[in-house]
This record gives sequence, structure tokens and C-alpha cells, in this order.
Amino acid sequence: MIKKLARLFLIKSRFEAWAVIYALAVGACTRGLRYHDAYPGFPGWLLFAACTGVVFMAGAKILDSTRPPAVRRASLRRVVQRARIA
Repeated sequence: MIKKLARLFLIKSRFEAWAVIYALAVGACTRGLRYHDAYPGFPGWLLFAACTGVVFMAGAKILDSTRPPAVRRASLRRVVQRARIA
């Protein structure tokens, strides 16, 4: 029963990943606007940027985790080959 419940919280496809990233972005912008209201001026904008920046980092990790292992290995090989050339 716990395994069935846990499967609900797994991101299995890239479409689901984009949906989660969209939800994170909406929440981050809302939180950023509240920070901007509470801290007017530069500190508010700085906190707003921090909230939205986190979405970029989390989104990249989520999208990377939904790629198949073969694609991840191939991209790692390309990175290593480019590093050896340079």
C-alpha cells in the first residue's frame, strides 16, 4: 500500500516534469511578489530574483532526472570528449 502511494509522487515523464516546474514557477513568483511588498526597493527585488532563480536550478535537475539513462550516458561522453580536446 505504501509503494502504491509513493508512486503517485514520482515524476515519470517530461510532461509531468514541465507541469511541476510550472507550478514551482507560479509559487515562486507569488512568494517573490509578497517579498517585494514586505521589503520595498532593492531588497525586495533581490529576494524576488532569489525565488525565481531557485526554479531554474530545480527545473534543470528535474528535467535531467526524467531523461533516459542512455541519453544521460551519451551526453556525459560528449562532455568528456570535449574536455579532452580543449
